[in-house]
Amino acid sequence: MVVKITYRTCLDSLKKNKEKYNTDTIDEITINRIKSTDSILEGIERKERVEVINKCLLSLPEEERSILWMFYFEELSLKEIVEVTDFSEANVKVKLHRARKSLLSIVEKKVEPELIKHYGRK
Repeated sequence: MVVKITYRTCLDSLKKNKEKYNTDTIDEITINRIKSTDSILEGIERKERVEVINKCLLSLPEEERSILWMFYFEELSLKEIVEVTDFSEANVKVKLHRARKSLLSIVEKKVEPELIKHYGRK
């Protein structure tokens, strides 16, 4: 009951003093705060994703990790990877495909329990 009375009193006060309060600036301030909070959260999420991927990459065998690294981080083409590794192009494609599958499996094993732990059951 007290909350309802307080709420109504505040609304009445705002209506009477409408000219005194500039709601546009409040909205702008609120929007700017939300935007800055969102960008901070996105940065944190990005860092967490990078950490998870790096840990998972380190779990891969050296050959798979190096092929993924060359392809995605060094941005080497398949032909350039062939030159570096002396594998055939078909072999590089197969190894890249297998490395992706292995990485996905590792990520699922590491990330899913974390999600369940933080957000509850599936």
